[in-house]
Amino acid sequence: MHRLPRAAALLAWPTLALLASCALPGSRPPGPLFSGYLCCNMQRDGAWISDINYRAARAQIVPAGTPVKVTGYGRWRVLLEIEGRPIALGNDFSRTIKLDEFAKRYVLESDPRRKLAAYPASLRDAIREAKVAREMTREQVVMALGYPVTTYTAELDAPLWRYWLTSSDEFQVFWDEAGKVDRVFGAPATRAKVAVE
Repeated sequence: MHRLPRAAALLAWPTLALLASCALPGSRPPGPLFSGYLCCNMQRDGAWISDINYRAARAQIVPAGTPVKVTGYGRWRVLLEIEGRPIALGNDFSRTIKLDEFAKRYVLESDPRRKLAAYPASLRDAIREAKVAREMTREQVVMALGYPVTTYTAELDAPLWRYWLTSSDEFQVFWDEAGKVDRVFGAPATRAKVAVE
């Protein structure tokens, strides 16, 4: 996927924000502007978060439950404000989802930290570390890793979800018939980073 260099993207952000805020009188944004909470742990690379959620060397995690404002929409991106900073959430690999639905998928009305607080300590720790443990539910895996992108996992009730640690480092989460994590498949070094063994 081709992207602007980080420095260029940061310089371009004020222009994007200005364009997003300069709607014609009476015009409406392609989706609602609202505040909420980030659904899941997402990797921020500068002013960019991608739905593929690669763990780039310089990426920083934005934890599930972080307060978020949806401030506008661009081409295949939702413009956010997180901790007073403008961030773009890119719909890079889930374009079968309309942009307003994509925004509501990632920015929730209810704080997921309330549910997180009720989980057993071992699951809370795994989610905070962006790892998967056996017996996790789909909701818990989403909190830990984000949503699987629709390009590779078209339906959330699929028997396996495909994820990538990097552009060349795939791992898969398999589900049992009860909808709990059965196993994580991937290279041993990858599993060590994403799964509680």
